[in-house]
Amino acid sequence: MILQGINLYRIALVVYFLLSWMPGAYQSKLGQFLIRICEPYVGIFRQFVPPIGMISLAGIVAFFALRFIEYGVTAVFQLVFNLLI
Repeated sequence: MILQGINLYRIALVVYFLLSWMPGAYQSKLGQFLIRICEPYVGIFRQFVPPIGMISLAGIVAFFALRFIEYGVTAVFQLVFNLLI
């Protein structure tokens, strides 16, 4: 259940990043929804990852950090499962 939520959030992040390439896409209902759910997470990384010219790498770092979180959750579940057996 938690891993499915992480996967759904990862998909939301990809769509959120793709919307930045389309003018006016953030003004749509989907764009506004994705801003509400994705920007708080990506904003954390914007504080620490400086942009290179006009390109922000915070989204890429946020995406990979979510992947590491997924690995951590999986490891914890495997550890708990092995302790219960």
